[in-house]
Amino acid sequence: MFYFGYDSTYILVLIGVAICLLASSRVNRVFRKYSSVRSHSGMTGKEAAEKILRANGIYDVQVRHISGNLTDHYDPRNKTLGLSDSTYGSASVAAIGVAAHECGHAVQHATGYMPLQLRGALVPVANFGSAIAWPLILIGLMISSRSAILFIDLGILLFSAAVLFQIVTLPVEFNASSRAVKVLEKTGMLYPEEVKQTKAVLSAAALTYVAGAASAVLQLLRLLIIGGRRRE
Repeated sequence: MFYFGYDSTYILVLIGVAICLLASSRVNRVFRKYSSVRSHSGMTGKEAAEKILRANGIYDVQVRHISGNLTDHYDPRNKTLGLSDSTYGSASVAAIGVAAHECGHAVQHATGYMPLQLRGALVPVANFGSAIAWPLILIGLMISSRSAILFIDLGILLFSAAVLFQIVTLPVEFNASSRAVKVLEKTGMLYPEEVKQTKAVLSAAALTYVAGAASAVLQLLRLLIIGGRRRE
């Protein structure tokens, strides 16, 4: 019978949590800093997004306001670009950078960027894997029959799909930020110094995805260790 007490593998979970908290703290701090810096153009996040989309020949994506802070996203299913309270109507350097980043995803979608397509295909598998992996693993840890290992292995396999989703997300996000910086430089929407500030915001945001992937890998490593112990 599995003992639900102290487990040395908890340290992997704590490391993952610490990494995510540090990354989240940094992006919030950097975003707040450059949210107070008004761009020379006075263009809002909404206006910047619409201009970038038109410059890329994209006219079927709707830019809309959504509630929340840093909840900005592009939804390829209905081709909508949602900009949060801190981005939609703000003329700050940070807002324009975030809006440009989300436009980068819209451009990826329009051009058939392969990693984005792969990530989209992984969404249902990753969601299912995240939801069912731990219940299967816990069943395997609590029962003593031969099928216990089967439950654990199946749970680990499903969780691996969620980890793969996190890893595939990295090039998608990095590419979107790279596209954002290039278009802001090319169009002159921001001065060179403002572009540097935007890079700082996008780099901090990218760290949250790196942290998420690292945390998921650590969690997978923990599951593999637990599964190995169950076989002993």
